[in-house]
Amino acid sequence: MRPFLYKPSLLNLAIGSCIAFSSLANAATVAAIPQLSEAKSSVLAKSCEGFSALLTANNTVIDSVETVAKGVLKLGDNEVEEHCLVRGKMHERIGEVDGKPYAIGFELRLPKKWNGRFYYQANGGLDGAVKTAEGALGGGPLTGALLQGFAVISSDAGHGKGLPTFGYDPQARLDYGYQAVAKLTPMAKTVIQQVYGKGPDRSYFAGCSNGGRHAMVAATRYANDYDGILVGAPGYRLPLAAVASIAGAQVYASVPNTDKKDLKTAFTLAERTTVSKAILAKCDALDGIKDGMIQDFKSCQTAFSIQTDVATCKADRDGTCLTQPQKDAVDTIYKGVTTSDGTRFYSSFPYDAGINDKDHMMWEYSAPLQRDSGAVAMIFNTPPVDLKDYSIRNFNGADFVWPSNIDDLVAGVNAVSGGYKESAMSFMAPPTPENMSTLRDNGGKIMVYHGVSDGIFSVQDTESWYNALNSANGGHADDFAQFYPVPGMGHCRGGQATDQFDMLMPLVAWVEKGQKPEQVIATARGEGNPGGVNDELPASWSANRTRPLCPYPSVATYDGKGDVESAKSFACEVPQSM
Repeated sequence: MRPFLYKPSLLNLAIGSCIAFSSLANAATVAAIPQLSEAKSSVLAKSCEGFSALLTANNTVIDSVETVAKGVLKLGDNEVEEHCLVRGKMHERIGEVDGKPYAIGFELRLPKKWNGRFYYQANGGLDGAVKTAEGALGGGPLTGALLQGFAVISSDAGHGKGLPTFGYDPQARLDYGYQAVAKLTPMAKTVIQQVYGKGPDRSYFAGCSNGGRHAMVAATRYANDYDGILVGAPGYRLPLAAVASIAGAQVYASVPNTDKKDLKTAFTLAERTTVSKAILAKCDALDGIKDGMIQDFKSCQTAFSIQTDVATCKADRDGTCLTQPQKDAVDTIYKGVTTSDGTRFYSSFPYDAGINDKDHMMWEYSAPLQRDSGAVAMIFNTPPVDLKDYSIRNFNGADFVWPSNIDDLVAGVNAVSGGYKESAMSFMAPPTPENMSTLRDNGGKIMVYHGVSDGIFSVQDTESWYNALNSANGGHADDFAQFYPVPGMGHCRGGQATDQFDMLMPLVAWVEKGQKPEQVIATARGEGNPGGVNDELPASWSANRTRPLCPYPSVATYDGKGDVESAKSFACEVPQSM
């Protein structure tokens, strides 16, 4: 039976606010937020090379300015128009601790036909590379900010390699965390002014994963510099998430007969697929249709129990059941790992159909030893671990992970010591993330999306942030902020999901025209998709299945009669239980 749902006029009804009071307060809040004007386009008449000797900015070296012809860059089948490519670096120096050279490398791409907007492309992982400043959007990108006429900057965030050894340099830590943005933003706007004869009318900041963390930081620290913030899978508490990843690996290693060199022996693909099927059996129909997608992920957490809905092995493991120690280990991780006194220090994770996706397994099994170990040891821990010659060759992730005391790691990401005057949770996290009053009062907007099957940053952590933001705004965060859980999607992309979408232009329309999004249409990347095929899509899906992504707390709900492969058959509605 399809659950009864209703469409309230205010999303904050789900938080339990009084209807009459909320309506009046919401009207007052909307009236207090200014409406920003629309950006105006401009055409660059001069050749790119003509600017080589003219571009200047403080603490900046311009290495090159060149023309990039139309079609040299493509997104999907779309050719990027002719533009100028400016390459350079800022704040060159020698590290006081490790004696290595540092600088903030960047590239800035400036369209000949400019739409009057600036886009800061925040990159993921440990940064350390100047990625192409195209501002690509969606799981398999068909469009991007540069293609749509934005001036786009990309940077390495202050270090030249994506290795955690930069964490021995105190300033490199701070640049990676937040200061590179503070230095690059005015430089980029100065160059834009010199090239077009005017600065950007509107400025946008976007990124996913660590880039989403950068975007959350920008929404708090640099709200006066940006009008719109687009946040994907925000690791806004990245140091704690990395420690939680290590703690999860330790839990998996505790399962009897687990090989520490191959953690998937704790919870195999076959066993994960059994659990995924059990989750779907309990939760797939909560949105009105069995279609291989769990739209109502919150209700699913109540409906499904790994303890009772998955068979307990009575003999040997064969992939169709879990032993009791396995169930307890998985439940410990998904409820949120804790310190020794039982305090959860990061977040719980939702049970979702994507528990058996390959990306999800990589984050749970490989990442703790191959990625998070180095980041925690050298960047987030204060002081960083001793390492001969500051060389990654002298570090072994397993030797760090297995003997580590989680209490000590949690303390380390909150500590300061000697020349490391800011803790990791200070330089990496947005200060008071529930306070975005400057962005709000300036007329700015923020849109956040997060895959429900993300295996490293929990969508429930982002949900907690949004609820705190909503509370801090008297139940009216949706006047300037929206949160979009993406059913089935893994970390930034992929999974059993419709993960191809453009959330930037809806953000622009909201910022500059006051057109608040009611939904964002997303497409599956099946056979023939020009942005790249998602090989984790179920064979039963249409190659181009569409779904509405819905602003929290609404969920995509089937209308009971339409084409199950079409977004037109679904509406964003708030479950009565909320």
